[in-house]
Amino acid sequence: MKRRWLVGLLSILIAFSGIASAPVTPSLQSDRQPAFAPNPPPGPDRYTVVTVDYTAYEWYLVTWKDHKVVCSVTTNHEGAPLPEEVFRDCTEKVYDKWTSQLPCLNKLQELCDGYYTFPISSWADKKEIPMQLASASAWISLGDCQPVLSTSTNICESTPTLVITGQEPLQNEKIIRVEGTYNGQPFDCDKTDTCKFHIPETDLEGVSVEFWAYSSYGDSSIIYSAQVRVRKAAESDPDQTYWYVDVLSPQWKGTVAMCSDAWNIFPPVGGPPKWLTTPRQSEELSSDIPYTYLARNLIMQGAVDTSACTDGGLDPNGNVNQCGLEMSRDAVTQWQNQFDDLILSTAQGTGVPARLLKKLFARESQFWPGSSQVGGDTGLGQLTENGADSTLFWNPSFYAQFCPLVFPGETCGNGYMHISDEEQQTLRLALVSSVNATCKDCPLGIDLSRADFSVGVFAHSMIASCKQAGQVITNYSDQSPGEVASYEDLWKFSLVNYNAGGGCLAEAITRSLGEGNTILTWENTSPFISGACAGAVSYVNDISK
Repeated sequence: MKRRWLVGLLSILIAFSGIASAPVTPSLQSDRQPAFAPNPPPGPDRYTVVTVDYTAYEWYLVTWKDHKVVCSVTTNHEGAPLPEEVFRDCTEKVYDKWTSQLPCLNKLQELCDGYYTFPISSWADKKEIPMQLASASAWISLGDCQPVLSTSTNICESTPTLVITGQEPLQNEKIIRVEGTYNGQPFDCDKTDTCKFHIPETDLEGVSVEFWAYSSYGDSSIIYSAQVRVRKAAESDPDQTYWYVDVLSPQWKGTVAMCSDAWNIFPPVGGPPKWLTTPRQSEELSSDIPYTYLARNLIMQGAVDTSACTDGGLDPNGNVNQCGLEMSRDAVTQWQNQFDDLILSTAQGTGVPARLLKKLFARESQFWPGSSQVGGDTGLGQLTENGADSTLFWNPSFYAQFCPLVFPGETCGNGYMHISDEEQQTLRLALVSSVNATCKDCPLGIDLSRADFSVGVFAHSMIASCKQAGQVITNYSDQSPGEVASYEDLWKFSLVNYNAGGGCLAEAITRSLGEGNTILTWENTSPFISGACAGAVSYVNDISK
């Protein structure tokens, strides 16, 4: 990653035979209309008290001058009382003197001013600690639909069925009702943990859905939201009608679509262009491109017998010649496809399109996961320290997973921006090191287990980049990314951010908006990616071909 840190439906129309006049409980297989929800939910409200054993300690605060006891302090830990404990058990005057007094260094301690502490006794005791329990939740999915080769689009061969499912984490408790609103109209599915109902076609913007679940505990989940779009496919065959369905929500049970959520935009109806898709089988990612840099490294590591070639398949400058390229073709093909299974599973888990990931690795490193000696670019996706900084800052969930691998959990607790500068640098360097598969003692000089680990790191780096790119667009346009740019162009802007940095993207966005463009496209923005940033244009065009 060559980063340069520049920085209503008035009557809900759910395609049923009418709305029930009293609450109706659809069975799990029912197609009936859910009834109106009566009231907003109370939200989570579950606490318990845990009794724990501990040792209590009593201390006296005593004056140096006349050894007079001024107060007694009780603590629940070993060692001298803490200032807040003195404030709690003594007078404010005693606390002020205790916290401001100088150490007593005089041999005649009676001449010192202030107090000293003296332990008196200890005993076993119990205390009650309030704890917040895990709350109920609710999730959204589709019934009887199949995912398209993309991040969130699904194909439904019959009228789409929306499924809202409540989840109760506490034993001996259960979900007793699911409620919500669809396009502003309420629904209520009583005495069940699952609500299923048909949904009609929407416009291109989709409709808003809110949903929540009630628990037998006596409370409810929080209110969750989603945006749902349903579009009928072109009727090329009148006897085989189907629908495209897209859902944007953190509670979506399908493939995660983190960047779509961050941008608040649906992919194109029917799915995005091929370079932004994820196939069902890893074999569909297979390629046989004769990469010269990859061939050179395989030859230099002895993975290919090029003894029949002049100069061993390399020219005097160490670059692969035509003979070396031909002799290494099979090895090059095998090597560039060995990560395909992992790329596919990573894409399915993160929502970063598999074909984008593979093309990015091809452009950055030609699938050689070591370190280039120029600029410190490292691994399959060529991560730098600045790139690691962006990943850790803009992808908090990844930071929360990675930081405890380097520091104790309490160090990581409050987020990347709240650890010290030294800890941030240590974390950045650790992340760059984690994707560097160079290994002197490994076959071919590459630690493939580290290379495999790095695939997920680079997917999360791409997520960080799409979030940062979205924020750049919001900052300069005062609109959400999905309001001013298309799904495909937002991915292109994210690649600019990944390759050249947020500053390069910000400059191009600013200049494009300055030309009076109210909609940002690749065509009207890429001409302003110039100077030190200019290489990002060919970078994006190559990956998005």
